[in-house]
Amino acid sequence: MTNLVQVCAACGNESADTDPHPRCARCHGLLEIRIPPPPQQGAALRALFDARLAVRRGTLASGVWRFGEIVLPTAGPHILSYPEGNTPLLASAAVAKWVGVNDLVIKHEGHNPTGSFKDRGMTVGVTQARRVGARAVACASTGNTAASLAAYAAAAGLPALVLVPKGQIAAGKLAQALAYGARTLLVRGNFDECLELADQASERLGVYLLNSVNPFRLEGQKTIVLELLQQLAWEPPDWIVLPAGNLGNTAAFGKALEEARGWGLIDRVPRLAAVQAEGAAPFALSFRENFSRPHRVKPHTVATAINIGNPVSYPRAVRAIRYTNGVVTTVTDDAILEAKAVVDRAGIGCEPASAAAVAGAQRLVREGVIRRGEQVVAVLTGHLLKDPESITRADYPNQPVEIDARLDALELALRD
Repeated sequence: MTNLVQVCAACGNESADTDPHPRCARCHGLLEIRIPPPPQQGAALRALFDARLAVRRGTLASGVWRFGEIVLPTAGPHILSYPEGNTPLLASAAVAKWVGVNDLVIKHEGHNPTGSFKDRGMTVGVTQARRVGARAVACASTGNTAASLAAYAAAAGLPALVLVPKGQIAAGKLAQALAYGARTLLVRGNFDECLELADQASERLGVYLLNSVNPFRLEGQKTIVLELLQQLAWEPPDWIVLPAGNLGNTAAFGKALEEARGWGLIDRVPRLAAVQAEGAAPFALSFRENFSRPHRVKPHTVATAINIGNPVSYPRAVRAIRYTNGVVTTVTDDAILEAKAVVDRAGIGCEPASAAAVAGAQRLVREGVIRRGEQVVAVLTGHLLKDPESITRADYPNQPVEIDARLDALELALRD
């Protein structure tokens, strides 16, 4: 069996899976994990993963570590798990009608322990931190990564440092980072500046960086796709639509699909649709130019989780879009908030960045890219309560009504 190694996507340099550098030591390029082919493949591998659905305790109860042979087979006794994953596929006729397709299901990653998909990457990232003997972990964040890192670091007994852009993080996410005990620094700058600072700190101070530049994070995030395929009885949908900010999920989804096809878990590959907010759309700009060059923008969007102007996983995400014959599109903040209201009223709920996937699906249907009869999975990345301020805005369609403590006042309010 080939050993698990880290491979630089830029120069091809290989390093051991226990090398703690988050980037290539030779050229500072992005690293990818090369997973050795599992001993079982095809139907036997599907059967192995399906048998673990009955496990209720321990690491195999995790929707990440259930797929351990193709996530981090060398994890051994270092695994740290809540467990995470096992998030639902939800169907809503109201949301499907609004999008304009007959068959829409929603993969809701907001049902993870800290309320976002980040837990899938963080269980692997913190497990790897334990493997390499890290003394502390760090990240830059618009909020969800900070919350997840803080929780998993606390469970592991590791000091955690998080850098967040001042005034650009939702209160719910900041509260989580503080509650879980992370040393939280409010940086007078945007996310991209926070990430540059965190990158420098990892080099100079020796803390283990757990942003999505870390390739082990993406191995955990692959399992969003593996789990939704399993929930669909290994019959791939036509489309997987997801929000796109720092592009870690876009890259991870492409890697998951490439490996799943290569190892016989699926026999065809769904198309990816990455959706960016119009005010933070460097990846979409590059897509329109056939990825001739990366773009960097000054981001501004109500969807704080994807308010990123210089996405670190750009090269890996380009490969994912090309491999899946995918597309990249944009949606306005108004479209995001409208989609969020539709999802919320369906009793599902999500944070604004998640709603970008639903708004993007509607746009692609309207433009004829997605056909009405195709099956679509829209991925919601974060819980409704991650960003409660978006609900209490004066322009949100359902506002509370103040009344006097009298029955006639109550009756009047019900009639309005």
